Amino acid sequence: MKFNFFNKKKNPTNIKEEWNRLGSEYAKNVNEMVEFGEKNGWENWKGKEPEDNREHLAYEIFNLLKKANEDNTIDQFRNDYPPSHNPIMKFLEKKGQSIEQLQFIDGQKIVFLTGTSYQKRQAYILDNKNILKLDSTINAIGKSKKNNVFAVSVENKITTTQGWEGNIISTFELKETKNLGITELIPFNDGLKILLVTSEGIYLITKESEKMIHPVPDLEDEEWDSYIDMENATLSNDNDYIIVGDQCADHRILNQNGEQIGEIGPQSSYPHFCLFSSDDKQLITNSCHFYNGITIGISTTENINGLKIEAYEESEHYKVIDDGMRVYVGLTTRDLYILGDAHGYIRAIDKNGKCIWRHFLGSTISGIAISDDEKTLWVGSYSGMLHKLQLGKGFRDEHTIGNGNHYEDFRLILWKGEPIMKW
Repeated sequence: MKFNFFNKKKNPTNIKEEWNRLGSEYAKNVNEMVEFGEKNGWENWKGKEPEDNREHLAYEIFNLLKKANEDNTIDQFRNDYPPSHNPIMKFLEKKGQSIEQLQFIDGQKIVFLTGTSYQKRQAYILDNKNILKLDSTINAIGKSKKNNVFAVSVENKITTTQGWEGNIISTFELKETKNLGITELIPFNDGLKILLVTSEGIYLITKESEKMIHPVPDLEDEEWDSYIDMENATLSNDNDYIIVGDQCADHRILNQNGEQIGEIGPQSSYPHFCLFSSDDKQLITNSCHFYNGITIGISTTENINGLKIEAYEESEHYKVIDDGMRVYVGLTTRDLYILGDAHGYIRAIDKNGKCIWRHFLGSTISGIAISDDEKTLWVGSYSGMLHKLQLGKGFRDEHTIGNGNHYEDFRLILWKGEPIMKW
């Protein structure tokens, strides 16, 4: 696709000045608005929502970005033109794609995939700034909660290994679940079982069987099938519990054999996400309504067996962790949850629901991974961008929206029909 970039000739110096002036103003105004809303209540905000007035520069910036990548002058370009999401939104509808299933390997290395469960995927390794394209037959990659076990799905066979490309632990030849698009792949800590999440059901995979553990079949409905929307699931870090849910069913607490022992009703419309704290003492579940949602935290130190939390009812059995985010992905650090939402924000929240920091990247967040030392965070989104952040290092420029004091090393752009670029 070719663009007529310079219909109106502009001096690069003028483009740079305008990009930076308008970008700094926009970020400052958004940060002030959000800070006011969080402190004083959004109902008390009487100002206008800030506008990013740089869309007219998008084609010229994109052209300069491509040239900088071709000429290997990207560091200078990044200093001259700090990246921003809103001005380039016109490209995302046709060029953007999901960046998901991010898994930390070691050092500054991660593995990830482009594409969703119903699309042809491509896997990559990102090692520092170097990108390596992997075998095109890989269609899903997962990692255990503990013990550094990886699972890779290739052509209806899942292989678990001790570490990335390490010794093989087990292989699983899929039969009942073959050819299903894999939303998420979570190996157990011993590599001998797999939690397989698909839109055709959620399965517990062993050498001997492929057991559907969600949804629950309706034996009285002759037309019942296992198709689900908003399918989501997680394992506790010790693998004692499995949590499953979807748009039409409450989050269900299962034991490690897939048998139901508890139920958590949504406090917003639809069950959408679930995650255990790093010490397994708390379980959070998110339910969504349009682009917003409510996340609640449930203590697991009390008797989780037989727990029943009613939908849309206050209860002493949970606390509200967040009342705004529709959560798509998340992870746990030693002390915090880092959650990514539909509006392009990532937020760090503690077990009591206190937001420690927020950072805006843009587009719906689709993947997230963190280094073992918890200093480097990688975040993917449906914009087709993969962001590498150094947490707490300090803002790199005045275009940053958020209060987390994070430094973006770069964002990798994996757009359809374009060469891979950095910004």
